[in-house]
Amino acid sequence: MPDRYIPRSLEPVLRRAAREFPALLLTGPRQSGKTTLLRRLFPKAAYVSLETPDARAAAAADPRGFLDAFPPPVILDEIQHAPGLLPYIKDRIDAERARAGRYLLTGSQNLLLLERVGETLAGRTAVLRLLPLAWREIAGRPRASLPWERARAPAPPSSRALGALWPQLVRGFYPELVAQPRRDAALWHSSYIQTYLERDVRSLRQVGDLTQFQSFLQALAARSAQLLSLSELARDLGVAVNTVRAWLSVLEATHQILILRPYFANVGKRLVKTPKVYFTDTGTLCHLVGLRDPVHAAASPMAGAILETAVLAEIVKTLAHRGTSPQVYFWRTAAGEEVDIVVQSAGRLVPIEVKRSATPSPAMARAISAFRASLGDLALPGYVVHPGELCVPLGGGTLALPLHAL
Repeated sequence: MPDRYIPRSLEPVLRRAAREFPALLLTGPRQSGKTTLLRRLFPKAAYVSLETPDARAAAAADPRGFLDAFPPPVILDEIQHAPGLLPYIKDRIDAERARAGRYLLTGSQNLLLLERVGETLAGRTAVLRLLPLAWREIAGRPRASLPWERARAPAPPSSRALGALWPQLVRGFYPELVAQPRRDAALWHSSYIQTYLERDVRSLRQVGDLTQFQSFLQALAARSAQLLSLSELARDLGVAVNTVRAWLSVLEATHQILILRPYFANVGKRLVKTPKVYFTDTGTLCHLVGLRDPVHAAASPMAGAILETAVLAEIVKTLAHRGTSPQVYFWRTAAGEEVDIVVQSAGRLVPIEVKRSATPSPAMARAISAFRASLGDLALPGYVVHPGELCVPLGGGTLALPLHAL
């Protein structure tokens, strides 16, 4: 039985890009659905995977002959394995600059790929990102707006939706796991992480001890949604700070983590302050911290971090799948007041707190009130997102919002 296809909110953006640019590059983590999406949207395009050794060798040995064998429109999957093709693609584009939608590229590594594409195909390529499924895509509403973009209050979630919350968080949002509900999620994540370690980590960095890198992944997962001290993490692992920094860059380049920086009006200040790190997928996070059962996950000390990861990921996926670059931060004062997530929307700021309690109370809105008092007219009304069903005002311009209504 074939996998169920789940429509993606990036589809209209991809179609528009293919009408306007000679080439497009679709990046994102492995197994996020890049190949499936492109082959579905562009069924007449030829397809070649550059992950196979023979295709890579052919592309390296005779790039012109290789491109002759696959005339456009063509999907070149995992183009980072054959970066030598890019100058020859540029020449062919420049020979017929007005023809759009000719080269459809995918890549799961951002470290050098965007730099090479930027150098070679600048102005010729639309660069888009596909992350694992958003909740709105699973629900069949891929283009549903975010709460602060809506005129009406959201409808309360159904009891079925509430019951599916923690099983979905533990299972994760990769399309294969969603489309195949009987698939063993623990086995899938174990295999995914192992394959990821072997393929991507070794190809990007000379990691001598993969066991040590796996310990780093687990230690990082345990610190999810917290301020990340590189020196403390390096000390706990017994490695150099520069090693931890390099490993983080690998995770970010392969779209495994989201790095959240503090909000400051001064952009330079954001870059030097301590960030928070989240895994892109809650299933990956749960697997790394050893949570396999939804009941245990909901009662664990990690429950708050898992919920915060889910909220951040949903916002980032929704914005990224529109073809935009999400402007998302956190806010923290010297006195210790902190707002978990701050979203820049139309030049103003939306403060969001995430709570693990399903019973919202006005006290939960205190940090948002402080944020709105500090930022003044720049701040929009805020939200306390929780795993329950109540959608009620908490005072001070803050609404309690069920996670499913996000």
